[in-house]
Amino acid sequence: MSAKTLLFIAEPQSVTSIFPTLQAAGLQAGLADNLNGALGFIKKSNPCLVFCRPKLQGFDAKAFLRQAAETEGFPPVIIFTAAGSAEQATEFLQMGARDYWIEPLVWDKIKVILPEDEPEDEPEDEPAPVALKPAAPQQPGRFQIIGRHEAVLRVLALAKQVAGSKATVLISGESGTGKEMFARYLHHNSDRADKPFIAINCAALPEHLLESELFGHEKGAFTGAINRKLGKFELADGGTILLDEITEMDLGLQAKLLRVLQESEFDRVGGVETVNIDVRVLATTNRNIEATVREGKFRQDLFYRLNVIPLALPALKDRGDDVITLAEYFVNKFTAAYGLGQLAFTDDAKKWLAGYDWPGNVRELQNLMERAVLLAGQGPIQTRHFLMGDEQWTPDDLSAIDADQQAAGQAAPPSTPDEALSVMPIHEMEKRLILKSLEETTGNRTRAAELLGISVRTLRNKLNEYKKQGLDV
Repeated sequence: MSAKTLLFIAEPQSVTSIFPTLQAAGLQAGLADNLNGALGFIKKSNPCLVFCRPKLQGFDAKAFLRQAAETEGFPPVIIFTAAGSAEQATEFLQMGARDYWIEPLVWDKIKVILPEDEPEDEPEDEPAPVALKPAAPQQPGRFQIIGRHEAVLRVLALAKQVAGSKATVLISGESGTGKEMFARYLHHNSDRADKPFIAINCAALPEHLLESELFGHEKGAFTGAINRKLGKFELADGGTILLDEITEMDLGLQAKLLRVLQESEFDRVGGVETVNIDVRVLATTNRNIEATVREGKFRQDLFYRLNVIPLALPALKDRGDDVITLAEYFVNKFTAAYGLGQLAFTDDAKKWLAGYDWPGNVRELQNLMERAVLLAGQGPIQTRHFLMGDEQWTPDDLSAIDADQQAAGQAAPPSTPDEALSVMPIHEMEKRLILKSLEETTGNRTRAAELLGISVRTLRNKLNEYKKQGLDV
């Protein structure tokens, strides 16, 4: 049970939205809002992870961490907050917190720190394969990425050829093209598949925190370091580590990473003994890394070490009929998730999908298809259900969407599979789509506006409305 239970110490409204996703992944989730409740749950259910607010009425997170440090077998604690700071992060990490996260809590972040499960146990909102079509069976539990377009087939052929090696792989491509999916494909089709797959976003932490996160630190390495902490490289020993957004890493830390690639060893922060590891390194970037090298922002020797096998993923707009194939896949996925009947596209909708340039790539397509499924009722899916662009958010369109849903026997789309028969007005659906886009982009308003097909100004105005309604956005 310890590997299947999580505890959240927070306000219910801030975390319960992720509970259906955790349940779909085979996990149990507990909730506490005070110290006694949290300690009682830990004693009874032995959770594998605890997610804790830094500030909560009637609860002292620092006292909680001090007790954790003094209790043998206490589960790792992750501090999460809506508005953090490097100073606060440093303080909590030095007190023994395993990690410090900025909201929102999303499955993609949680899953990489859980004990490794078979891929088929992952929840329905796992990012879909880069392209889809029926394929010959592969070994059970392996990631399958199947492309119809020639550009995808070329990348996939190279990935298959090198999956079983230990060679470092540099996966490049625009945001949303499926770089992490290819990294997972490489891991799950190697002889390391039963070992850990650890992913870390190099852009998410400042240099001093990222170094500790990668290499760990010794007890007493700095004030407040009351326990030894193992870094991601050590946790990935025998398996694979993914360094996401590698070009955002500071130059000083790049030199330390180069040593790991060359010597398969490193020193923990404050350590005196060298740690030897056997880890395969994969890296991703959405930048032109060669240009970054020329600008002096990325070490040339590190680039050569990482670029042993280059995989360049094509943008969705360059993949021809894969757009329709993927759109149909996502529609089938979301109709099943929300308990709805099968939906088809009108010819105009297909024409629009094929002609759109997809700046957000596969991730944008996935979000757009969820929106269309929720708004189409019993279908068919029409162009108006995409709600792309400010000029298309007209009263006539919204009235037509209402009519679509009333014809389907539901006045508005469900927010979760468990609410498939619930009712909500269009403005509520609009709010949920906006909040969903912010969750998908980790709060990046520019990217969220791109995914929604609206201007940043429109998004900002909507969020200001929600703040006036008392919503914490």
